[in-house]
Amino acid sequence: MILTVTLNPAVDKTYTTEELFPGHVNRMKTMTNIPGGKGINVSKILCQYNCPVTATGFLGGYTGRWIHSELTRKGIDCQFVEVAGETRSSMNIIAENGYVTEILEPGPRIEPEEKMVFLQKYRSLAEKSELIVLSGSIAPGLPTDIYRELIFIAGEYDKKVLLDTSGEMLDEGISAGPYLVKPNRKELEYLAGHRLKTREELIQAAENLLLKGITYVAVSVGEKGLYLISREKKLFAPAPKIHVMNTVGCGDSAVASFARSIQLGRTPEEMLRKAAAVAASNAVTMESGSVAMELVEELEEKIVIEEIEDY
Repeated sequence: MILTVTLNPAVDKTYTTEELFPGHVNRMKTMTNIPGGKGINVSKILCQYNCPVTATGFLGGYTGRWIHSELTRKGIDCQFVEVAGETRSSMNIIAENGYVTEILEPGPRIEPEEKMVFLQKYRSLAEKSELIVLSGSIAPGLPTDIYRELIFIAGEYDKKVLLDTSGEMLDEGISAGPYLVKPNRKELEYLAGHRLKTREELIQAAENLLLKGITYVAVSVGEKGLYLISREKKLFAPAPKIHVMNTVGCGDSAVASFARSIQLGRTPEEMLRKAAAVAASNAVTMESGSVAMELVEELEEKIVIEEIEDY
């Protein structure tokens, strides 16, 4: 079983419109509701691969019950802690002129006793899991070192952890030595403390993270592609040519693919090629955390992995 942790889930409301006009009435052409949050997106992708997955975190109110129902219907084992507050909603507005606008609610405040219930549940689930994925933002009331604590707990059971978050949570989490981290360029720049203007600087910043006990650093550079850096190899997968519909969830799709590849013991080259193909496949659909398996296979054949030599 792979365990995913989403500490601030959301109902993702995806809207489409011709153009968004700030300060004016905007009528949307379409709207869809889907269960969201980075860890939940990872769960949905893993489920598409028929991989046993358990999702945990916090859910509350009507939106929380709706997410629980939808995930259960998809075959995902839900082990969320119920909280007094209402699970948030997030808006993703996709305009035909190419602009994507996200409006993200903060989420419910997590009380100390709710956190303690979660930690007890997480410890039990971690012990039974093969691999753990920690993804996304955290709800108000949780400390910025929560991922660090969860990684240390996983370490007590000798479990590998994949971490995908940002800001202080990423910085704190990295100090606990997760197995894989997936920053994008901006997040890596935050960790480095300066702009990364060249490929050499980006790779050096990723290699610096390896010194903290991390085995793999996967760096997303958007439409350009995806890096996978380890002590043994520095690899780059250029993004395949696709018609992009929605980039929300692409990073989560890559994380899900990395988790599955680690579970199956794939080589770094296979891991990266598969992750790049899965992420690109997510971008051609309107629903985040959804991929067409036949397209993944088609894109994999087109991706040529570059091994980067030492500078």
